[in-house]
Amino acid sequence: MKITVLQLVGILQIKSFQKIQEFLNQEHIGRISSIDENGYPQIIPMNFVFLNDSIYMHSHTKGEKIDNINRNNKVGFEVDRELEFLPSYFEDPKDASLADTLYISVVIKGKASLVTDREEKTLALNGLMKKYQPEGGYDPIQSTMRVLDSVAVIKVTPDTLYGKYKIGQHVRTESRMDLAEKILKKNSPTAQETLKIMGFEITENGLHMVDEPVW
Repeated sequence: MKITVLQLVGILQIKSFQKIQEFLNQEHIGRISSIDENGYPQIIPMNFVFLNDSIYMHSHTKGEKIDNINRNNKVGFEVDRELEFLPSYFEDPKDASLADTLYISVVIKGKASLVTDREEKTLALNGLMKKYQPEGGYDPIQSTMRVLDSVAVIKVTPDTLYGKYKIGQHVRTESRMDLAEKILKKNSPTAQETLKIMGFEITENGLHMVDEPVW
C-alpha cells in the first residue's frame, strides 16, 4: 500500500517549475499560515506575487500575522484551483465514494520576513500592481515615495516548493477521452477551461486531444 501511495504521488507531482510559475502567476489568492502565540496555525487568504522565486504580499504594518512572523518566521503558503468536480455517477449510478475532483495546487514551506529594503519593497509592490492591474492606469511606485512607510511587504522564501495536479494524466488515454466527453456533456461553468488544461480542443466535430497533460 505504501508503494502505491508513493507511486500515485509521483504521478500527481508537478515536475515542471515553469508550470508552477505559470500557475502562481495566474492565481489571485494564496493562503499564508503562521503560528500564533498559543501555538495554533493561523491561515489568512492574501493577494500575492511570485517574483525572483519568492512570494511577496502587502499588508498593514501591524496585525496578528505580523506578530506571528516576528515571533516565528516559519510559515506555510498554499495556492489551489478546483478545476472540475467529477460526480460519482460518472463512474457508477449508486456509489458516492467514486466522486472526485480535478485540481492544481502548490504548497510552500519557508521563512517569512518583512522587507525593509526600499528597492525590493518597490519591486514587490509594482509586481503586485502589474499582476492585478495589467491594463495599467496608474503611475509606478517609486522607492522615494512616503507610501512605502505606511505598508508592510511580507516575503516568503521557500525552503520547499511542491506542486500537485490532477487533470487526467493519472488514467489511460481512452479513459481520459471518456472523462473529457462526460465533462463536456455536464457543461459546468468551468468545463471548457478544464478541457483546455487537460489537453483537449473543442471543434465542430467534437473533442480532440492536442496535448498530453504531463507537467
